[in-house]
Amino acid sequence: MTTALVTGASAGIGHAFAQRLAREGHDLVVVARDRARLERLAADLRAAHGVDVEVLVADLSDRHATDAVCARLADAERPVDLLVNNAGFGLAGSFLDNEVAREEAGLDVMVRAVMLTCHAAGRAMRARGHGAIVNVSSVASFIAHGTYSAEKSFVTVFSEGLASELAGTGVTVTALCPGFTRTEFHQRARMKFSALPEFLWLDADDLVQQALTDVAAGKVISVPGAQWKVLAATVRALPRPLVRGVGVRALHRFRRD
Repeated sequence: MTTALVTGASAGIGHAFAQRLAREGHDLVVVARDRARLERLAADLRAAHGVDVEVLVADLSDRHATDAVCARLADAERPVDLLVNNAGFGLAGSFLDNEVAREEAGLDVMVRAVMLTCHAAGRAMRARGHGAIVNVSSVASFIAHGTYSAEKSFVTVFSEGLASELAGTGVTVTALCPGFTRTEFHQRARMKFSALPEFLWLDADDLVQQALTDVAAGKVISVPGAQWKVLAATVRALPRPLVRGVGVRALHRFRRD
């Protein structure tokens, strides 16, 4: 039996990862800010699947809290075999209109915490000769739309670099790049995309299943959903000036406040 640590496990894609991994018999360490939601999740997973679930409350915008998560990942006596870096959030406004403290928190959660946890997990897994890291990025990492795109671009490229560094060690790294997914992510960020075509939306459970299949296959970039595979490949082939213009216009077209 293996152990997986999932950040942002209390909701959305992280919650779907926790559910799927517990169903497959993995023990879990679930990480998020909301203790009550984590405790409910842990109790449900223990009861439904008979797995061990450890609750670790941490706000990854706080360095000390992130250090505690890293210490858990580095603990040789309680090895973590799979790290799912999922914690993150979006901001509805533009960069210059948002409070810089909120922008900085996003950078801390989606860049700094990813780097620190990967450093701790990568070293521990390399020493054991096996393990897997999944960094939840986004198809937004292929376009240029605010700091979220920039942060997710870091996640994607960083994951590619780390995967190359760990090649041949028995440790894999996958950047998961989903498109729009039905979770509470957009609601929390006060974003509405009611005009977005139905076929573009992904189901979180299906997304996680595809992601884990790609992880098992050793894929470095995972883009769930045929529609998003086509769109991501198209965007990555386009000249950057065109990407900058088309990506932003498309998001504004489909958005409804």
